[in-house]
Amino acid sequence: MIVCVPDVLTAQELGAIRAELQSAPFVDGAGTAGWSARTVKKNQQIDTSSASYARVADIVRTAFRRNGLLQAALLPAANTQPLFNRYAGGMEYGAHVDAPVMGGMGNAVRTDIAITVFLSDPRSYDGGELVTHASGGMEYAFKLEAGAAIAYPANTLHHVGPVTRGVRDAAIIWVQSMVRDPARRELLWDLESAKRDIFGREGKSQAFDTVSRSHANLLRMWADVVG
Repeated sequence: MIVCVPDVLTAQELGAIRAELQSAPFVDGAGTAGWSARTVKKNQQIDTSSASYARVADIVRTAFRRNGLLQAALLPAANTQPLFNRYAGGMEYGAHVDAPVMGGMGNAVRTDIAITVFLSDPRSYDGGELVTHASGGMEYAFKLEAGAAIAYPANTLHHVGPVTRGVRDAAIIWVQSMVRDPARRELLWDLESAKRDIFGREGKSQAFDTVSRSHANLLRMWADVVG
């Protein structure tokens, strides 16, 4: 299941991040990749020990937790801290699969879902598409408007194409879902979408209540909640 959500960041938030990125310290992005992925990861990342990182990470983290569509579709139980990637001058990230677990003892997150939040105007750079690989050799390319986000299964092979003009900045977050099975998450998202459609057409009708009950009871059956 792939979900694209517009306007995850407000114009004010996007402006604040872009201003911060102008002077933020960047380091080699290969430092956060696994031993095999680092051979194909050619980008830069904001130094996570910097004050700039703390400020932009807080903005993105708040926006993610505020967005009702992302919360409903992904059903997050935990998430990583954001990373901020920059691609320019031919930089790219070759085909790879994200690490299945990120973090250490006490803060480990199983990476069920990856989220890319686009920060650059897509007309300001060439290339840089996020490409997901599907079975049968199919590939799907995404290059969204600034402030929009795409959530996709972290267990899929994917890559970022070379940026041949301009600069592509993006924030990345990984999510551990309360519902581990992606097929169940997709079914719950279908029911959630149906609820919203019915409510938009009929209000709180009998059909809405029936679908809502099924959605709630399946989530109650499948959710893994600790605490």
